Amino acid sequence: MTTTIASQQEIDANLVLLNEKLPGGDYWHGIIKRGNTLRITDSAGSHGVSLVLYNADNPIERLNVADTAKIQFNAFLKQGMVMYSDMGRILCSITSDTSGCHDLICGCSNAASNTAKYGDGDFNNSRNNFLKALGKRGLSRKDLMPNINLFSRVHVLPDGNLQYDRSCEQAGNYIDLRAEMNVLAIVSNCPHVLHPSTEYKPQPIQLTIWKSPAPTADDVCRTANPEVVRGFINTDALFAQD
Repeated sequence: MTTTIASQQEIDANLVLLNEKLPGGDYWHGIIKRGNTLRITDSAGSHGVSLVLYNADNPIERLNVADTAKIQFNAFLKQGMVMYSDMGRILCSITSDTSGCHDLICGCSNAASNTAKYGDGDFNNSRNNFLKALGKRGLSRKDLMPNINLFSRVHVLPDGNLQYDRSCEQAGNYIDLRAEMNVLAIVSNCPHVLHPSTEYKPQPIQLTIWKSPAPTADDVCRTANPEVVRGFINTDALFAQD
């Protein structure tokens, strides 16, 4: 379903390539070409959005959540950070982020976690959503890896337990993901596995792909530290003969 972009006035409408509303519980999959940006907007106070990423040209290369956290010394993503593949290259850069609440720790919901929380019923979950999308792309269960949870913050307590922070449910927040290679993105709009509500009520989100500006020489995502510089050298080498 195509909608207006009235809530995203900072994007020139002439640059927009796709603009869709994703209802709660649904999933989306699509390719973001290198240099374009996917904006994911929390339209109504999200209960969490799960995301996995692949090299669209060679999907054996995919998001590595552990390296994304380890290389950047942070399990909570924010503007200026990047998302690493399992080959040490950069899938996406976070060029803008008004939320600052993105979780690399907890994984995604599944049928068992939904039943435990909501009881019996036909409640979509992110694991099944991912598998459905993968099947439509010629991929399978073996290609599914740990995901990123957007618009979600989890605190690690002194005793090691995890506590979900509902203060991140802020309608209007968004994150911009600039594709640094041709990226296959799968988005599942199902509640975070630790979201405390026992009512299944995921909120709609907006997905916008747009022709974003080319990075400048001092682009913070590309220059933040020596590790990310090496990551971009490896990534740009894939396109050196384009």
